[in-house]
Amino acid sequence: MRVLHAVTLHSPSHAFGGPVRVALNLAKGLRARGHEARLLALGEGFDPWPTSVEGVPAKLFPARRLLPLGFSGITSPALLASASRLVRDADLVHVHLARDLVTLPLALAALRCGKPLVLQTHGMVDPSDRILAKVLDAVAVRRLLRGADTVLYLTPHEREGLDAVAGSPLARAVRLVNGTPAQEERPPLGGPPRILYAARLQARKRPVDFVDAAPAVLAVHPDAEFVVAGPDEGELSAVRARVAALGLGDRFTVPGALSGAGVLAELRRAHVYVLPSVDEPFPMSVLEALAVGVPAVVTHSNGLARDIAAAGAGRAVAPGPRTVAEAVLDLLDPAVNTRASAAARELAASAFSMDAVLDTLTAVYEGAGRR
Repeated sequence: MRVLHAVTLHSPSHAFGGPVRVALNLAKGLRARGHEARLLALGEGFDPWPTSVEGVPAKLFPARRLLPLGFSGITSPALLASASRLVRDADLVHVHLARDLVTLPLALAALRCGKPLVLQTHGMVDPSDRILAKVLDAVAVRRLLRGADTVLYLTPHEREGLDAVAGSPLARAVRLVNGTPAQEERPPLGGPPRILYAARLQARKRPVDFVDAAPAVLAVHPDAEFVVAGPDEGELSAVRARVAALGLGDRFTVPGALSGAGVLAELRRAHVYVLPSVDEPFPMSVLEALAVGVPAVVTHSNGLARDIAAAGAGRAVAPGPRTVAEAVLDLLDPAVNTRASAAARELAASAFSMDAVLDTLTAVYEGAGRR
């Protein structure tokens, strides 16, 4: 089967985050099973321009920023002009849908061409009072949700939101969790405690809470080291300012955006992974930490919070620096960390393996093809 995975943007800094990682993981898994999966997206910041990403054949169009609306304001006239041809070359089109000028036109082109269409929204399409969202919902999103062969959702909360946007319960919706490839186990750690944040630096993810949790951790572990890694989406200056205000420049490393291999290298050195964000649907960075065996600290509104807490693979806490610091200190106890590390790997392997995700996805594709 020739499967086209369409996502908004791929860049060396991984600015678009989780949806690209999910698309690549699924495409690699499908290719390993004999399917011809490829990636279609806008590209930005490449030199030279790639024709594949992590072994997945890719067609990337140079991004053009038309409106000051973040990812919603970027597109490519060349991509729009060739959208129908691109989807006709596939047996099935899998669109990682957002309210933007990339994935919406591609999904509409697949609908017009009568191609089997699978939508996966990653929590990016939810009820909104913003004028632009309302316009796009009326013009395109509602039609796509109702017309797709299958809509994939992560959590019951996301499903409720999609039903609300569609205006009625979706007829064909399937829950598909994010999967993570198996990883080598984190080696035995020595030296000072190392606490890692590796995600986009944006307000919702609360990287400043991570910084503000450091003094309480350092009061018990004065040699602890902290890493804040990820592409800047508005919070880098606040992170640097807070580190400076606390006088912790020698305790913090802020390396910027890391490659996938770079993130894994940091995870293998980390004692604890922290993502203090709120309303996080299903973060790939946490899944990658669990796969390596790094206990994770997340907030209660994280889509993985219940799984992590139930498995003992980390801690789920109320938002805020105090609760984050308390959870980190708990997980820095060597015996606790050892147990949580083993539980993290077991949870990743049992609940979020790529094999289980791909079994569900290929069944979805087969059903979409029959329809």
